[in-house]
Amino acid sequence: MSWWKKLLWIVISAMGVWAMARLALSRGEQISALWIVLAGFCALSISYRFYSKWLATKVLVLNEERATPAILQNDNKDYVPTNRWMVFGHHFAAIAGPGPLVGPVLAAQFGFLPGTLWILIGATLGGGVHDMIVLFASIRRGGKTLGQMVKDEIGLGVGLLALVSVLAIMIILLAVLALVVVQALAQSPWGVFTIATTIPLALIMGIALRTGKVSVIAVTVFGLLGLAFGVWGGQFLAHFPAIEAWFRHDQKWLAWAIMIYGLAASVLPVWMLLTPRDYLSTFLKLGTVAMLAAAVVLINPTLQMPAITKFIDGSGLVFAGPVFPFVCITIACGAVSGFHSLIASGTTPKMIRRESRIRPIGYGAMVTEMMVALMAMIAACVLQPGEYFAINTKGAPTEVVAKVSAAGFPVTEAEMQKLATNLGESTMFNRAGGAPTFAVGMANMFSQVSAKPTALALWYHFAIMFEALFILTTIDAGTRVGRFLLQDFLGNLWRPLGNTRSWSANFLSSVLLVAAWGWFLYEGVIDPLGGINSLWPLFGLANQLLSVVALCLGTTLLIKMHRTKYLFVTLVPLCFMCAVTFSAGSLKVFSSDPRLGFLSGARSLLREASGMADPAKAAELARQAGVWRFDALVAVFFLVLVCLIVLGSARQWWQLIRGTRRVVLHESEFVPISPARLAQF
Repeated sequence: MSWWKKLLWIVISAMGVWAMARLALSRGEQISALWIVLAGFCALSISYRFYSKWLATKVLVLNEERATPAILQNDNKDYVPTNRWMVFGHHFAAIAGPGPLVGPVLAAQFGFLPGTLWILIGATLGGGVHDMIVLFASIRRGGKTLGQMVKDEIGLGVGLLALVSVLAIMIILLAVLALVVVQALAQSPWGVFTIATTIPLALIMGIALRTGKVSVIAVTVFGLLGLAFGVWGGQFLAHFPAIEAWFRHDQKWLAWAIMIYGLAASVLPVWMLLTPRDYLSTFLKLGTVAMLAAAVVLINPTLQMPAITKFIDGSGLVFAGPVFPFVCITIACGAVSGFHSLIASGTTPKMIRRESRIRPIGYGAMVTEMMVALMAMIAACVLQPGEYFAINTKGAPTEVVAKVSAAGFPVTEAEMQKLATNLGESTMFNRAGGAPTFAVGMANMFSQVSAKPTALALWYHFAIMFEALFILTTIDAGTRVGRFLLQDFLGNLWRPLGNTRSWSANFLSSVLLVAAWGWFLYEGVIDPLGGINSLWPLFGLANQLLSVVALCLGTTLLIKMHRTKYLFVTLVPLCFMCAVTFSAGSLKVFSSDPRLGFLSGARSLLREASGMADPAKAAELARQAGVWRFDALVAVFFLVLVCLIVLGSARQWWQLIRGTRRVVLHESEFVPISPARLAQF
């Protein structure tokens, strides 16, 4: 490296340290949001340039001459050699679900500092490693899924536990994500119009590329023009009531539509719908995030939220629980997320043409998502804290205003009504969940660039649509990956069902999977207390438990590859995530705080029900108590399964290191790719 390059990286490092020092040491003074952007940019640049390159060359030793599964098993359905930018677009769109948008917004109740630190450290040292090593492992094993690799590398018993736990968690994650989309798009013609537009665009793009007569650039330009029309044209539907009625639907209709779309995305060849649509969505995602970063630079907003709030003790108004471990549970996809391991061992490894692309796709997409999470943190923290807490606190408006003001963040009903009017909404009370708050923060910054009086409402509804699009691209890829997982499981019962080259086996598995998460989704739509809503509190915990399973696999592989001197790469994140997940799980089940613990919450509801004179209300509370008990049972089930997986993995590590167990590495046979063929890719 030349001296001027060394000087450049020294300067970038110094800027990153200075930005973090400004954020960490601020107490009482006004802090610009630009410091978060600068810290994120420096962390992304340094970690990708140095750490990911070291992982690729020293730890994993990527081999350009080794043929990948996409080339060896090309079947024009699941295994399809694909342009690297389209693979990046698909992978990024699939992993960047609600986590990097909603998680940081909710975690902002602790202040901007805890969430920002976790995003920066977690993504660069944990999430990037997690995604990259699982993607590497799957490519080296013919595109196998996480559960199948655990079974092969760690053991049959642990592998079967992993298959069951991963599949169960996957169903929960998909159902929760689908409900978020349904709630965001209900009675929103603009959002439905934009998302509906992307489907025929993707089909045209996929077929055009498949013919080999149209270049990627030409297809991209066509897709971007179509996407721009979908985003821009949706706002004019109100002028055409007859057309608008085609796109205005209730939650039940949308639930069925999403189930049908998920089935199609799982069954159709990956090049036809899934990859081009995710690729197209990535332009809107990254373009919007880039616009948000540009808005931060232009208007230089001040962070209104304190660096650390009083709610780090667990008494939060948005959700209960102390800053550790719940900041790490709340912010998953922006830092470390187990769901990423399912995509990295599902669709993505079946499309990559060369091993060198594991680094930009596995690690690069993760740190790009880190920047999305930081933008979401900024969007939440530039709002007035009183408005932020009032939006996310449940209760009657008078009660919410009194509670938030008593906590030290003054707000009035008149201020909240003015905010709702400016946004084109009837009220902004009881809009918990994080998504509306992100939309308000994003609209607030974008509207400051425009002088139009209606800009705030326009950008708010654009942000709601943008969030729904963000999440839907996770559902389509997730359903396809879930089909792979289900086929792995069913293949143990009857081998033909595990054959991914069989159309009938693929279709049957897809129907079963969509029926599983679709049932929970529909129950959540028709019954506010039933089905999927009972699984909401388990979403973050289940997601992070998946990362523990993936890091166990990564640690096992490093030992088997005789890379024990590099074990800290996966072992440190694994130990940290074990501490996070098992402590959070214990608190969620056994905490004496009824707002936090499932069991204590159920007992509190039953006591309240016993003192009620109205039988109907008492029965409703008793039913809700049953939901909390069900949550506790599911949480214990997941914790026990993952604990057994960790203990089984640790036992094998000890045997492998001591030499009392024979090292068997289940890698696919090395098949070299000729220089002439390599030049094609």
